[in-house]
Amino acid sequence: MKNETGGVRVQGLAKKYRGGVEALRDVSFRVGSGEAFGLLGPNGAGKTTTIGVLTTTVRPTAGEIEVGGFDVARQAIDARRVSGIVFQDSVLDRGLSGRANLTLHARLWRMPRDRARARIDELTEVMGIGEVIDRPVRTYSGGQRRRLEIARAVLAEPRVLFLDEPTVGLDPTIRHELWSLIGDLRARDGMTLVLTTHYLEEAERLCERIAIMDRGRVIAMDTPAALLSRLGEEMLEVDGASELVTQLLGDRGIIVADVFRIGSTITVPFRNGDGDAAVRALRDSSLPIRSISVRRPTLDDVYLRLTGASLKG
Repeated sequence: MKNETGGVRVQGLAKKYRGGVEALRDVSFRVGSGEAFGLLGPNGAGKTTTIGVLTTTVRPTAGEIEVGGFDVARQAIDARRVSGIVFQDSVLDRGLSGRANLTLHARLWRMPRDRARARIDELTEVMGIGEVIDRPVRTYSGGQRRRLEIARAVLAEPRVLFLDEPTVGLDPTIRHELWSLIGDLRARDGMTLVLTTHYLEEAERLCERIAIMDRGRVIAMDTPAALLSRLGEEMLEVDGASELVTQLLGDRGIIVADVFRIGSTITVPFRNGDGDAAVRALRDSSLPIRSISVRRPTLDDVYLRLTGASLKG
């Protein structure tokens, strides 16, 4: 574990809302200073509630939570001072220019005027929004608004940056551009990054470790590579005759384990290079199979194996 003054510590976090809705149950994880950490899961998994607790906008029911070395319950102002947040929904004033939005944020954080001006100029260049910075935000594209929101979040040079579904609703090209910008910012400023997402590629691209969440709990946590390696090297997908596939493969001496099924599709992980042999055996059979394919595993497969549901919805 790296220096805790720039990291995050969550121990036994729980959140129960009025009416008995349990949003979080015994959530625990640590993020080292300078690490990029992701909370991955579908809508309703508890990711945004966790971010809300970490950014002091949601009061936890139980647990010990520290951000940048500060207890979010007892030292909320200090915790806010060392962190930045990009929310799912825009918090920009659409009637003001981008520069005015950043200047107002700098004043709220009591940044010295000269330092604020220099930092705004710096981030305007880094985020590639020089052509629109003096235009009203209502004229921005979705990607330009997201760039401005990230600039706003890092304006006061936080130790920890929280990104709650930062690219949701954006087209793939803009999403990839923002991933590069976020990665560059982190490498340049050494910030700790805590990201929530349901985009599999986003988690793999930006995060060194991932906690997979489901129904308010962390059900798995490791590096993306380690999570994928739990399944195997390749995945066989068979649509149709699913109840007979494993029996046929076993009869052919092909080891089958950790099989999971969604509807009429059965997915079989392989660790020993048996994927091609399995495909040949199935194609030579008389089973009423509609399609067969072999591919690399994804984080969605990890989630399917753990929960029986898909991250993709």
